[in-house]
Amino acid sequence: MTERKPLHALLLVALAAAAAPANAQEGDENVGKRTRVILGPQLSPSWPGADKFSVGPYIDVTRTRDSEFEYEAPDESFGQPLVHTGNFAFGPALGFIGKRKASDIGADLPKVGFTVEAGAFAQAYLTPSLRVRVEGRKGLSGHKGWAGEISADYIARQGDDWLFSIGPRVTLGDAKYHRAYFGVDPAAAATSGLPAYDPGGGVQSVGVTAGYHRMLGRNWGIAVYGRYDRLVGDAADSPVTRQLGSRSQPSGGIALSYTFGGGR
Repeated sequence: MTERKPLHALLLVALAAAAAPANAQEGDENVGKRTRVILGPQLSPSWPGADKFSVGPYIDVTRTRDSEFEYEAPDESFGQPLVHTGNFAFGPALGFIGKRKASDIGADLPKVGFTVEAGAFAQAYLTPSLRVRVEGRKGLSGHKGWAGEISADYIARQGDDWLFSIGPRVTLGDAKYHRAYFGVDPAAAATSGLPAYDPGGGVQSVGVTAGYHRMLGRNWGIAVYGRYDRLVGDAADSPVTRQLGSRSQPSGGIALSYTFGGGR
């Protein structure tokens, strides 16, 4: 699982938030626009397969004009649609995974550096209450493999007053990605004491995510989410997972939201 909009994306989101009120003064075309900022802590596995957790920011910035805010799953990657036609949207996806050192994992395994993942997503509403989404991201550093996710969300809402969502998740990785986090080459086997293991690509985990947002007044609200993934296949069978990590990959976050704008 890729950590949702973590600290290294914070600057990008902060710039977007800072630009929002300034842009609202740039003519009548922006009158009526509203901006919602969600910010709080989240807890997630420190790296794929970890039994340790890291605290990072749970953050989102969304804008709308004369309508309710568009749904975003609390665990989706950072990115905004470039193409939005009817019930279909397409755009960039950006993810981050923290580094994994031998001292972190407790065995003499190769370091996996901090990973920046860049790619794209496509999503479609099959009904007003059912959204499906596919992401694919390439590691530009760190694992340097391909990772992806297939998700579906059932959405129940009362405008912007409250919103609840829940749905399944399937995460995927290619062989290079899986070798970085779950593989043990012969040299590492000799130094770590783990058996050699060469995983292939495919499904990494299956899971479910639930999220809830509720307004507490005109401007303030609260957002919470929980996610549980279970490693399967080569990722679950890896000696790294069985002896040093965990097949269970829970995560969650809680945040305050603040909505502003909507007129002069």
